[in-house]
Order: sequence, then structure tokens, then C-alpha cells
Amino acid sequence: MKRVTVLFVVIILAVILVFVLQKAGLWKTITAEDLEASIEVVDVDTFWTDKYYQPWPPRLVLVPAISFRVKNVTDQPLKYINFNANFRFMGDYENLGDAFLAAIRNNPVPPREKSDVITLKSNYGVEGRTLATFKDNPHWKTVFVKLFAQSKGSQFLPVGEYEISRRIDFVEPEPVGMEKKKTEGEKELKKEEKKQEN
Repeated sequence: MKRVTVLFVVIILAVILVFVLQKAGLWKTITAEDLEASIEVVDVDTFWTDKYYQPWPPRLVLVPAISFRVKNVTDQPLKYINFNANFRFMGDYENLGDAFLAAIRNNPVPPREKSDVITLKSNYGVEGRTLATFKDNPHWKTVFVKLFAQSKGSQFLPVGEYEISRRIDFVEPEPVGMEKKKTEGEKELKKEEKKQEN
């Protein structure tokens, strides 16, 4: 009985503390509608990027990603914004992957200004052997991303759905030793060009 009474008192004190903090403005929640009226997602870019690369045996895992900036459309500094992204293949109901980021924290976005670039990458992607296996694949399915924002206890607010472009933000390194062969080949080519000039 004593335990129940102590637990009851702790719960009552917690409720009172939350109420007092909210009234004092120290613990302020925000509605999804207020959040929607505060932000604008701009400068959106979608692409694929590497999650894992192994030169030998060849293995490359690419994941879809989205980058964007947030514009503060209010007269107050914008802070404490979280973003969540759900990636899925066109026609699929299950997610390919997700990404969560507590994006705006220590550096509030001033009124009417834009945030730094925010990038969210899927935690799962597609595996292949080399970059060419992706670029030349006729069965490459279209991926979409749904972007959500949340702040200070608000519900997650859908802020947009975007198609992931087929641009790949990854450069495959040249195999070891190929650079030397290429340099020697260039020297031979220059010698041939000089011979033809004479």
C-alpha cells in the first residue's frame, strides 16, 4: 500500500511540474499546424550515395538520400526541429529504409533565413558489384521519399514527397596500379604525336 501511495504522489508531482513549466514558458510544446506555418523546405536535392564500398572482391552498396534546407518563415529564431525520411520503391508498401536526424539544435535559424544543408540517407539500399552495375541496370526501380518534421512534442508533420533522382554521388576509385599504366600510356601517346608532327 505504501508503494502505491508513493507512486501516486510522484505522478501527481510530475503532472504539477509539467503544468508549472508550461505556464512559465520553460517547457513549450508546439502543434503540427504551428510547425507547418513556421518552416518551408527549400533547395531539395535527391540522389544515391555509397553506404559501403569494397574494391576486391567488388562490392558496392548504394542508398537513396535527400538533402534540403529549411527556411524560417517566422519572426522568431527556429530551433529544435527533427526530420524523418521514409524511402520506398514505387509500388511497394514496405519501406526500403528510414533516416532520422535531430537537425536543428545548437544553431537556431534566424527569422527569414535558411538553415545549413540537411542530408538524410536511407539505412538500407541496393547492393551491386561496381558503379557500372547500377548505371547499366535496366531494372533499376524508382524510389520515393516521404519527409516529415517534428518539434517540441508536436506530431510528425508530412512536409513533402519527392522522387529520388538517378544521379549517383559516388566516384569509384581507380584500381591500384592503373594510374601508373595510364601515365605510361599517355607518355607513349605523346611520343607518337611528336613523331607524326615531325
